[in-house]
Amino acid sequence: MASKTTKYAVIPLLGMSLLAAGCGGGGGSASGEYKDTSNETTPITFTYFSADASPNWNRMQDAVGKKITEATGVTLNGEFAVTGGGQDRVALMAASGEYPDIISAKGEVNKLVDAGALIDLAPLIEQYAPNLQKLYGDYMDRLKYSNEDQAIYVLPTYSGVGQTYFDATGGFKLQHRVLEELGYPEIRTTEDFENALKEYVKLHPTTDGQPAIPLTLDADDWRIQITVTNPAFWATGASDDGEYYINQDTYEAMLHVKRPEEKEYFRWLNKLYNEGLLDKDSFIQKSDQYKSKIASGRVLGLIDQDWGFSDAENALKTSGKNDQTYATFPVTLSEEYLEHSFQDTGFMSGWGVGISETNPDPVRTIKFFDYLASEEGQVLINWGIEGEQYNTEDGQRVIPNDVLNEKNNNAGPFQKETGIGLYGNLAPHYGDGVKDSTGNYYTTNFPEQIVASYSDTDRKTLAEYGVSTYKELFPQEDEFPVKPWGAAFNLPVPSGSSYSVSFQKSQDIIRKRVPEAILTTPEKFDDVYQKMLDELDRAGVTEMEKEYTELVRARVELWNGSEPTTK
Repeated sequence: MASKTTKYAVIPLLGMSLLAAGCGGGGGSASGEYKDTSNETTPITFTYFSADASPNWNRMQDAVGKKITEATGVTLNGEFAVTGGGQDRVALMAASGEYPDIISAKGEVNKLVDAGALIDLAPLIEQYAPNLQKLYGDYMDRLKYSNEDQAIYVLPTYSGVGQTYFDATGGFKLQHRVLEELGYPEIRTTEDFENALKEYVKLHPTTDGQPAIPLTLDADDWRIQITVTNPAFWATGASDDGEYYINQDTYEAMLHVKRPEEKEYFRWLNKLYNEGLLDKDSFIQKSDQYKSKIASGRVLGLIDQDWGFSDAENALKTSGKNDQTYATFPVTLSEEYLEHSFQDTGFMSGWGVGISETNPDPVRTIKFFDYLASEEGQVLINWGIEGEQYNTEDGQRVIPNDVLNEKNNNAGPFQKETGIGLYGNLAPHYGDGVKDSTGNYYTTNFPEQIVASYSDTDRKTLAEYGVSTYKELFPQEDEFPVKPWGAAFNLPVPSGSSYSVSFQKSQDIIRKRVPEAILTTPEKFDDVYQKMLDELDRAGVTEMEKEYTELVRARVELWNGSEPTTK
């Protein structure tokens, strides 16, 4: 099938002409010019697919969704992936040529580009989207697909422009009651974490009559990356580049599980398993079972991101069991390593929403996204409706206590009813810490609001450690260089190539052998791990890593106009 570049001209962002674009798609004309629907306000429904699940999606019948429709005339008929990150669904789209009007494919966008499924958004942005131009600003170059194909196929939505992270939401987690019982010990290394689990379960082997679970993991499908393999690089002083470790100086890529340091992290998990501290069901349970155990209150420790178990933790809060919710720590294998959660990536372009070539009205669609990127749209999707979800007092937006309580302790129903938090990954947006024209933050994630959102139990724990937020326990941004490639996990890669075949083989091997290494006896651990490394070599990962290295270097050149110091 012809590549996308054979169908649409590549046009520089500045000075591009709509007539010269030659863009196709359902909204185009024979001359290649899009129909101007700027004055149309008639209702329209677009089909929308997201590679993420959205359990609280309410067909835009929530309060925020209704306001968006009122302002734009647009309603979305949404379809959301349930498992597998939408890979099968996107592959079917690419093969069939039948596309939703709007697509958020995350890491599978390359398949759609290769199939000619997405239109170049650059002409539409210039002609119809002043708010998007303002939002992306100097980062417009980061929206380009590649050095060879500089079209814009996706509006990045998974990273906020100007983002500042004010709190830590992922890492090694211990229940507050564990910390209190043990006198709030230092939790800095895996040994500290392990000792806390050992000491507490020895003192309290049961919870509500059920055996306490010192540590459990969620290895269900892609979740194995979040709770099993990704923590290996966090714990050994590397940052998140998906399945790769990227050399900071040369930009060379290698599968991160090949690092000797990470082997020692998995050896530590093997030790926990053989000592009865790691849940024996960690590699066979489903995500729902994992969350159910957490909601029971008997799981003492986790290694996860907050979004991975927030429903279960909210159930504990609703039941008044705040002491069985979790504090977050920057744990590493030893003190020689720094935890890199807050290494700056700059604006992390990559994943986001695209407009399909069969979309019936690309102009209405881009204007819909432009509204969401406006100040009015941003305040709406983040704060809700004035007088209902927030008030303005002395020029400052304030969330009333009763609303804040619902938001924090009854999050699922609150989100479904209000729509707050449902539109973030759909809408291009400003990041935490960016202020609007009134001097208020666009988002509700800023230091004062984060502290106000903590439970009394959180605040007590943080006070014991001499800080006011969990982020303060972590190494800060200024302790690391900015990553010139952003984050490698959202690099577009060639689909249907030998690279894709080798990558899939590598993932199959890793997802089989890492659990096997953790669950074997200590005497067999080295043999199992070496078997994995040998299988990876036979699967062609050396060439795959070389290809990925070139992709990283190309992105650095595209974004920064520079090359590595050493090749």
